[in-house]
Amino acid sequence: TASGAAVEVAELAVHALRAARDVLHRDAEALGRLDAVAGDGDHGRGMCKGVDAALVAAEKAHTERLAPAAVLAAAGDAWAAEAGGTSGALWGVALRAIGAALPADRAPGGEELASAATAALTAVTSLGGAEVGDKTLVDALAPFATAFTARLRTGVPVAEAYASAVAEARTAAEDTAALRPRLGRARPLAERSVGTPDPGATSLAAVLTAVATLHTTAGSDPV
Repeated sequence: TASGAAVEVAELAVHALRAARDVLHRDAEALGRLDAVAGDGDHGRGMCKGVDAALVAAEKAHTERLAPAAVLAAAGDAWAAEAGGTSGALWGVALRAIGAALPADRAPGGEELASAATAALTAVTSLGGAEVGDKTLVDALAPFATAFTARLRTGVPVAEAYASAVAEARTAAEDTAALRPRLGRARPLAERSVGTPDPGATSLAAVLTAVATLHTTAGSDPV
């Protein structure tokens, strides 16, 4: 059970998932077109199914006043179960890892937020085996986590550190257009994908951007 400011952090996590849902539904068709270049074109649909399930699970956990870790674990498990495939599994472990780094009785400090970003990256790379340059969501997640962590550890305010890291993730996602996939389902059609950004990196950057916009508007720090 969450207590103190952790209840508000859990609520922020729910708001972040709502923002993710909105942007993924908005971009679903475009993400599908990106995926169809060298894949089966279902990335947008899969992401929508995943985030929809994650939001329902997170809302239920939050109404039960569960701690942020439990809210994000429920969201991650639901995302993985409903989205299916590698992408769903990666989003699932990332959300679980973020939640596990958050305290149950107070708002997280900068060091804990840095640990959460690093934990998400570690979970994703451990499960999927991708590295920077393989043309996957790791190409956006790694620069985001690295930049966010570095800025927080130099004392930059959380919202400023997050916005700066998101900008790096967006640029990195766009830069995946020049890469050839080295693993995953796009690898057999690797040449065909050159010139097109990776859909997984693109959707991740879109979600990170939506969360930044949400919390800039709300005047709160992002989770």
